[in-house]
Formats: sequence, structure tokens, C-alpha cells
Amino acid sequence: MSTPILEARGLTRVFRVGGFTNRSELHAVDDADFVINESEIVALVGESGSGKSTIARLLAQVYTPSSGEILFQGTPLPQLRSRHDQMRYRAAVPMVFQDPFSSLNPSYRVSHGILRGLKLHRPDLDASGRRAEAERVTEVVGLSPASEMLEKYPYEMSGGQRQRIGFAQALAYRPKVILADEPVSMLDISIRIGLLNVMEKLRDDEQVSLLYITHDIASARYVADRMMVMYAGRVVESGPVEEVLQESEHPYTQLLVAAVPDPRTKLTMTAKQAAGEPPKVVNPKPGCRFADRCPLVREVCRHVTPPLLELQPGHEVACHVAAENAGRAEDSMGAAA
Repeated sequence: MSTPILEARGLTRVFRVGGFTNRSELHAVDDADFVINESEIVALVGESGSGKSTIARLLAQVYTPSSGEILFQGTPLPQLRSRHDQMRYRAAVPMVFQDPFSSLNPSYRVSHGILRGLKLHRPDLDASGRRAEAERVTEVVGLSPASEMLEKYPYEMSGGQRQRIGFAQALAYRPKVILADEPVSMLDISIRIGLLNVMEKLRDDEQVSLLYITHDIASARYVADRMMVMYAGRVVESGPVEEVLQESEHPYTQLLVAAVPDPRTKLTMTAKQAAGEPPKVVNPKPGCRFADRCPLVREVCRHVTPPLLELQPGHEVACHVAAENAGRAEDSMGAAA
């Protein structure tokens, strides 16, 4: 297999909270392992406060990891020390933000951000080349005629159009991975599908990978190749999106799937039993962080943190119960053989 574009190993981010005498620590991300490969969309899903945006900011180097490491094309980020290497990384891993109404400077035409980024990250282009590339990426994200769109001010564009400009700015840098943090959550439902189709086009036609951060299972299923599920700072399940959704192993993933509105079915027992709020992971103790909400909780779950194990090829789960069930299945198959 080729080297992943981005890889996290034991990625952890801890924030100090409280006053001078309070040494409490908030574990926003704890011991996360994952990869993002070429030309794929990875959905990172979970409730608010689960650590999804913190992972994006760690990958964007807004935050520094408390421990663990991030590798870009096999090279640890701390080794990218020169200004040239840092600029190359920031161009290769840009971010598209959640709010399309505050991510563009209202004082400038929308062309300003794209052209400025091109001047900074694409020194190989002259003024006419930058203009041509700005028009190209604007057309790629579905805004045409590009020459007219680039001359507009942000207030003249809808939220969906502004968010497309955000993707155009990122695409102009010739990125490897775009970090898309809830890019459709503030848009009308009627136009969200258009942005999801833009993401698919970037993957298929531009060979760009995306980390799609969302709490919307339906949109993740529509656009993603793989899915990672986070709960209270930990990755609890990951794998091919259809396998994770149709053969969910972790009770929290089952809760998320059960919570997707479906007027044809009644509320499932899982969703009723797992009511509650995610914990605040301040000075967390060992054990599964979903234990207090889990209908399948065992005593071991309250005292031993479950590791992320590959129970099926490419399908990883951090759950004592799932691991136990998988072990029983293997024993049954061995006895039958």
C-alpha cells in the first residue's frame, strides 16, 4: 500500500482548565490513531464536544499535540522545520471553516482571498496565471461564469456560494487533504447536497482527499468512503462507511445510527436506554467513557480503557463487549471446523 498522506499515532491534546491552583486537565483528544489515504473522503462523526474540531486544528497546526505525532507523507511534522516546508504543508493541508459568513473578508471582492493565496503559495504563477487559476478553481466548485463571480463581494453571495468560494481557495493551493469542519451545517438543507457533490468532485476529478467533520450521519453516508466515530475525545469505531453503519459494533455508533430520524420506525430500545449527555473529560479515570450511557456495560468497562482493535479487516472498534463477541464467534468457527 502507498504511504498515507496524513497519519496520526497516539495523537493527544490536553488543555489546562481552572485557575492557578487548579491543575485539572481537559482531555479533548486522547490516543487517536488514524490515516487519511490518497483520493478518499474520511468522515469524522460524533456529538458536539467529542473532539472532532480539535483533531482538525491539530492537523492544521493550530494546536500542538500534547503527545503522539502527526506524519505528512511519512514524515513527522516536527521535522518540517524550514519555512519552505511549513508553507508547503499549509498549502497541502488547508482548512474550510464552518461559518461561510465570517470566513470571507467583507471588505474585498471574493477574488482577493484566492489571488492572495496563490501569490503566497504558488510563486510559479505570474499575475495572469494566478487569474486564470482563480477562474479555473471557481468553475470547478460550480460557480460560473467565474469571471463574474470573482468580482462579487461576499454580501452579494448566498451562504452556499460563499462556502464554495472557501473550497475554491483551498483548491487553489493544490492541496493533498482538505480539512472540512462542518462545512454544510450552517446551510439550508436544500443546498447542502450541492456542497457534498463538490466534495465528491474534488476527490474524483482533482484527486484531493478530505477529512469531513460532521454530526450528520446521513451526509457522511452519502459522501464518505470511510468513517471514524468519536466519543468524549476517543475514536471508538472506524472502517468503511457502509460497514460501520450497517454492522455497527460499538454501542455509541449504534446510538448514532438509531438517532437518525425515520418516520417509518419507532424509537429503538438502544436510543431510549442510551439517553444522556457525553461526559466532560476532565482528569478522566481509566475505563470506557461511554459506560454510563451504555446498555451493554460490564464491570470491566468501568475500570479498563478498551483499545481500538481490528475485529474485521479494516473495521476497528474500541469496545470490550464487541471484542468478547468477536472472540466467541472465532471460537465457534474454530469448533465447527
